Amino acid sequence: MTPSYQKLLICALVGSLCLGLTACGDDDDDGPDGVINVRPDVVSGNIQHTRYDGASNDLLTAGLGASGLASATAPTPADPINPTAEELRTLAIYNNYRALVDTSAGGGYGNLFGPQVDADDAEGMIPGDEYLAYIRLDEAEVPVTVMVQIPDSYDPAASCMVTAPSSGSRGIYGAIGTAGEWGLKKGCAVVYTDKGSGTGSFNMETGAAQDMRGQLTTNENVDVQFESDLEASERATFNSNWPDRFAFKHAHSKTNPEADWGQYVLASIEFGFYILNERFGEETDDGDRLVTVTPENTLVIASSVSNGGGASVRAAEQDEDGLIDGVAVSEPNVNPTVNTSFTIRQGDGPVITEHSRSLLDYTTAIAVYQGCANLAPGTRDSAPFNDALNDFDVDENICTSLFNKGLVIGADVDAQAADAQRILEEEFGIQPEQNLVAPSHFGAAVAQSISMTYANAYGQFGVEDRVCGLSLAATDATTGAVVPLAQVSEELLFATSNGIPPTGGVNQVYDGATGVPTDLKLSTSPSSGIQDYGLDALLCLQGLAEGRDPISGGLLSSLLAEQSGAIAAGIVDIRASGNLRGKPTIFVTGRSDAVLPINHTSRPYFGLNQTVEGGDSGLRYYEVLNAHHLDAFNAFPGFDALYVPLHRYYFQALDLVYAHLKDGVALPPSQVVRTTPRGTGAPTLTATNVPPIQATPAEGDRILFEDDQVRIPD
Repeated sequence: MTPSYQKLLICALVGSLCLGLTACGDDDDDGPDGVINVRPDVVSGNIQHTRYDGASNDLLTAGLGASGLASATAPTPADPINPTAEELRTLAIYNNYRALVDTSAGGGYGNLFGPQVDADDAEGMIPGDEYLAYIRLDEAEVPVTVMVQIPDSYDPAASCMVTAPSSGSRGIYGAIGTAGEWGLKKGCAVVYTDKGSGTGSFNMETGAAQDMRGQLTTNENVDVQFESDLEASERATFNSNWPDRFAFKHAHSKTNPEADWGQYVLASIEFGFYILNERFGEETDDGDRLVTVTPENTLVIASSVSNGGGASVRAAEQDEDGLIDGVAVSEPNVNPTVNTSFTIRQGDGPVITEHSRSLLDYTTAIAVYQGCANLAPGTRDSAPFNDALNDFDVDENICTSLFNKGLVIGADVDAQAADAQRILEEEFGIQPEQNLVAPSHFGAAVAQSISMTYANAYGQFGVEDRVCGLSLAATDATTGAVVPLAQVSEELLFATSNGIPPTGGVNQVYDGATGVPTDLKLSTSPSSGIQDYGLDALLCLQGLAEGRDPISGGLLSSLLAEQSGAIAAGIVDIRASGNLRGKPTIFVTGRSDAVLPINHTSRPYFGLNQTVEGGDSGLRYYEVLNAHHLDAFNAFPGFDALYVPLHRYYFQALDLVYAHLKDGVALPPSQVVRTTPRGTGAPTLTATNVPPIQATPAEGDRILFEDDQVRIPD
C-alpha cells in the first residue's frame, strides 16, 4: 500500500488518533468531517501549474491543432539558442505525437483517429490544466517526472483517470498522442510519467543538464532531470580521455529504471488523485481540501503503448491497493518470467518452446545478424526503405565478418544473408512476418540503440564504464569522428530526442574502432579490418546478454563476466509475474512487430497469465495481422501499401475496457484480427481495411490456451 493511502485509511478508521500521521477533519468549527488532502510523500520540490485556454494553446496539440500536428513543418522557437519552456513543450508535443501516430493523408488520421475526430472543433484543441512535478521513490537521487492533465470536460461526479507512461525512452510527453489523446477526449484526467527514462541529457564537458521543463542549465541549485554522479576531478579525467561525450538518463543513471516502472505508474496515480482533490475536493474553513475524489469513485485505466504499456502492466501486477480498475495496452514491452510448462504454436507451424527471451537477449541478436539479413533473397529488394536507410556495402561486410567468425554459413552473400535470417527465425524465435519491416529498423539503429542503452541500464553502469567500448557523442557525417554537438541541437534535445541515442544529433560511438573513436555505423572492427558497423562492439553486447562468448561459446573475460552477471541480475528484477490480479485487461499487438518480437512478449505473457491466474484471468489478447510496432513508418511509400495502423486497435481496446468497466459490456474473446492492407497506390484507408475486434469471432480466429499451449490461428 502506498504511504499516503496508508495514512488516509488509518485516518478514516481512527479519526483524531491519527494526528501524528496526517490532518483529519473533526466536529469543531474548522470544517466538515473528512480526510484532508495531503501531498504524497514521493513528490519532490515544487509543483508547476499551467492553464491552457484551448484557443492559443491547449493540452493535446500545444496550440498547433490537428492540422499543425500533421504539417511536415515543425514549429520553431523564435530564438533556437534560447528556447522558452513553452516553445520546447510545443516542439516536444509535435515530435512525440508524430513519432507514434501516422499523421499522413489517407492513413486513418482525421477519420479513424486524431484530435479532430469527434471533437467540438475542427482542430481538436482541448482546454484544461497541466501540473508537472518530480517524484522520488525511496529517496532515490535521480528524479522521475510526472504530469497530470485535467481537461475542462472532466467531471468529478463521473471521475475517470488514464495512465500514460511514456513509450520507449521518451520524455514526459511521450504518450501524448496515445493514452493522452484518448483520455483527454474522453474527459478523463491523464497521469503521465517518464518512468525513470526520459530525455535527460548531460554534457560531460560543460555540465549542462535539462531542468524539469527541458531548458538547459549549469546551475547547481536547480533540480535537473539527470546529471552524472562523477566528482569534478573524475569528470575532468573522463573528458581528457573522451572529450565531447554525453551521458543519458536511461542508460547512465545507475538505477535500472525498468525495475521500478510499475511503481512509477502507481506513484503517478497517487499524484493524480492529490491534484484532483486539490482542484475538486471540498474546501474546509481553514482553506484545506478534503479527499472526495478517490479510487473507489474513479474509473482508472492503466494504459499506453510499448514501454509505457509494459509499465502499466507491471503497475497492475503490483497494485496492492486496488488503484487500477482495468488495463488497455498496445504492443507492451513485457519480459515474462520464463515458464517452460507451456508452449506456443501458430497454426500448424513448429511448437515454440524457447519463448520469453529477455529484451536484451533477442535485441542484441537482431543487432548482430539483421544487417546481413537485410540482403536475404526476398528481403533485399522488397523491404520498404531497405536501400534508403542501409548501406548495402556495409551489410555485405557484416555478412563477410559473420562468415569469417563462423557465425553464418553460405558460399556467397545471398546464402550468408539467408542464413542470418534463418538464425533469427529458428534460433531466436522471431516471426517471418517481421522480415520486411526489420531492415528499416536496422537502418534507424533501433536494435543497436536498445542494446547499448539497456545493457547499461540493467547492469547499472555509468557513463564512465563505456560498456563494450561504446559512448555517446555528436559525430562528423562523413568521417564519423567525434565532434562537439551544435549548440542549437543541444538546446532542443528535450523536444527532439527520444531519450535513446542515436537521437537529436547524439550518436553511438565505438571508442574501440580501428583508427579513432567513430560513429558506430561507420566503424571498422579491429578483428575484421573492414567497415562492418562495429560488429565487434555488437558481438560484445550479445556476449553480455548471453553470458558467454558468442563466437567460441566459451567463457567471457573477467571484466565482461562481471558485467554480464550484473546485467543478468538486472533482468531478473524486470521480469513480469503474469498475475494481473483478475483485472479486465486487453493486449493488442501487431504480428509483424520487428521491435518487440511477439514470441517473447505478448504471446508468452498471455500464456503465463493463463498459467498463473487460470479461470480468474481477465486478460484478452488481440493479434492484428499486417500491423507492426511503429505506425509512423506507415506514412512512407511501401509501408503505406503493406501495413495498417495498430493505433486504431489500441483506441478500440481502450473503448472496450471503458465500456466493460462503466456499463458491464463483455470483453470480446482473444482473437486474431484479419485486416486488409491498402495495397498498390495506398488508397485512403477505410473501415473495411481495419474491421473492428469482433464480439463473437469465428472459431478459426480465436486465440486459445489449451493443453498448456498458446494456440494462435494463422
